[in-house]
Amino acid sequence: MYTVPNQTGRRIVVTGSNSGTGKEAAKRLAGAGAEVVLAVRTLSKGEAAREEILAAHPGATVEVRALDLADLSSVRAFADGIDHIDTLVNNAGVMIPPTRLSTADGFELQFGTNFLGPFAVTMLLLPRLLQSPSPRVSTMSSGTANFGRIRLDDPNWNGTYNASRAYAQSKLADLLFATTLAATATQRGWSLRSTAAHPGYTRTNLQTAGRNLDGGDRAPIQRTLLPSQGVEQGSEPLLFAAADPAAVQGGYYGPSRLGLVGPTKHINRLPRSARREGVAGPLWALAERLTGTSLPD
Repeated sequence: MYTVPNQTGRRIVVTGSNSGTGKEAAKRLAGAGAEVVLAVRTLSKGEAAREEILAAHPGATVEVRALDLADLSSVRAFADGIDHIDTLVNNAGVMIPPTRLSTADGFELQFGTNFLGPFAVTMLLLPRLLQSPSPRVSTMSSGTANFGRIRLDDPNWNGTYNASRAYAQSKLADLLFATTLAATATQRGWSLRSTAAHPGYTRTNLQTAGRNLDGGDRAPIQRTLLPSQGVEQGSEPLLFAAADPAAVQGGYYGPSRLGLVGPTKHINRLPRSARREGVAGPLWALAERLTGTSLPD
């Protein structure tokens, strides 16, 4: 099991940290000495996760704050309440709902929750992140980003809807966001380090929670014979990206065996979907326009 480096003195916000990879990452960051903020949509679930983390690490500092990434008013309220932060871990997400659903602001649910919400919270927290001596932003993507395409003409799928492709688009957008933020930080001379990760095929409730929305069925997305792993291993690429001194600017980390399971490795070459020219810049501009947020001056 990967040992998280000492995080004493760091305040780390982990979104979607009441279950799955987010809760596991928060638990291990707290165990490494970080002051952890559990940013969750449902406070009662966040409190339950906090109690579980404190049971494992009685001396840890863990607080719970409300954050609904599918509602930009919630994103702004959350950011307004954070006065100090060293690391932001953009982990929360939703996967393949049974039908096209919308966020509070009218965006397709996956594009809004998985990309626009994290984009906005990062932009709003950047001024405080940049006050840290060694700030980090780590964003969870997915192996499905390999098959994604950014539909700049219809990113919210107002036409014919395909939930799987919409999910792939949202996770590709996350990867492009992380790498563009890294390039921007380097260009501006910021000490900010932006990284990305994907969990491979990790068994979490993400595979079923999306299907349960809007009265959907509770069946898994698909039955497969592919190798899978638990959250202890599946959270490690994100932990490495968020906390390890060896994580490089713009680095992308994932499981080493078939991209599905196993110890973390650095993905030396981004997927072709993330290397297409003329996409990252327009995507960033679109996110700024849709969220009303942008880089600090």
